Amino acid sequence: MTERKPPGVPFESWVDKQIHDAERRGEFDQLPGAGKPLPEITDTSYDELWWIKRKMAREGLAVLPPTLALRKEAEDALAAAYAAPSERIVRKILTDVNVRISEMMFKPPPGPPLGMKPYDVEDVVRQWRERRAAQA
Repeated sequence: MTERKPPGVPFESWVDKQIHDAERRGEFDQLPGAGKPLPEITDTSYDELWWIKRKMAREGLAVLPPTLALRKEAEDALAAAYAAPSERIVRKILTDVNVRISEMMFKPPPGPPLGMKPYDVEDVVRQWRERRAAQA
């Protein structure tokens, strides 16, 4: 614990005295990271959300606007439908994602527009059959 600043002593000179005394005692020797650059500082531009971005990167998190997340989900659903083992599963995957797409079309959230329409289940099932026939 440091001592209290005496009355009448300028704050700057009192702080400087505290620092010089600590240096003489060796309290700044062997500090972790001494003489090394600060981590993850690569540019000089200021970003007020730097700490949030660093925390998210450390935690392995990513946040997309809802429409972009649904686009990714729809692409993944289509790929899963093409790889599905049965027609019933293809229909289930597409029906589930179509419900989400329809909801977002009629109740758009903030962010970029979705730019998608529900999948034509019969067309995708036809393509799924053609792909399975070509693989066999």
